[in-house]
Amino acid sequence: MRSIFVVPLMAALFSLPALSKESYPVHPDSVRQQGVPVGKVTRHLCKSEIYPGTIREYFVYVPAQYDGTKPAALMVFQDGHAFVKEKGEFRVPVVFDNLIHKGEMPVTVAVMINPGVFGDHLDSAQGWNTPKDMKSNRSVEYDTPDGTYARFLETEILPEVSKSVKLSDDPSKHAICGNSSGGICAFTAAWERPDLFRKVVSHIGSFTNIRGGYHYPYLIRKTEKKPLKIFLQDGSGDLDNAHGNWWLANQQMAAALKFAEWDYKTVWGEGGHSGAHGGSIFPDTLRWLWRD
Repeated sequence: MRSIFVVPLMAALFSLPALSKESYPVHPDSVRQQGVPVGKVTRHLCKSEIYPGTIREYFVYVPAQYDGTKPAALMVFQDGHAFVKEKGEFRVPVVFDNLIHKGEMPVTVAVMINPGVFGDHLDSAQGWNTPKDMKSNRSVEYDTPDGTYARFLETEILPEVSKSVKLSDDPSKHAICGNSSGGICAFTAAWERPDLFRKVVSHIGSFTNIRGGYHYPYLIRKTEKKPLKIFLQDGSGDLDNAHGNWWLANQQMAAALKFAEWDYKTVWGEGGHSGAHGGSIFPDTLRWLWRD
């Protein structure tokens, strides 16, 4: 199943952690609406054994409609700080509140996880700018095309979340999302573990040769079809550097998904390497993702 539309956007090329200069309208479902119940967000810390020596913060959103009588759907986000902010580009708590209230997505718990940093403690949210005395493990965790990150989620993060909320064990009710390296990480988790995740959202995904992820278009063509639903967003002004060309890499992913007849959707624009475009369409992305 395939769907595609093109959105004209202002070109803006930049590298993380620079702030986006692109301008997009805020989606109506990305702002607080009167009468909509508000979910709860809590902050947590995790010291990892799978990624030895790292510590990270993560945020858990539980919708107001969750009452513990039925298991909730699950959506995991990489670079959690970029998704948890109510005035950021994606505004997960606000968007989830609105769409769940309208019945346009299921009662869903969001787990928004930051990449690990090497150290013994974290005093506050780190954002993109890891303290100078703390080394980030982001690229190792996100860009490595193997099953380690999915195993980390399965054995270290989700069991902790499940202590306070009941999560569905149906992989078709499990989604995973990310931007840039977090986008290829989302795809890798589902590719390696379709028994754990079946829905993927990748914004400006790094399907380039950072740690070998450029192989995915060819693997999709030559591997038995997996029961996954994939959403890809990118802009023609995305990065072009020694690792590859992000725009072309995402086009290759889309061509492979079309060839292999996967259930997927693409949204293309002219923007650069930021979450601005993806954030502006995020509520509609979730409608498509959870349309079943």
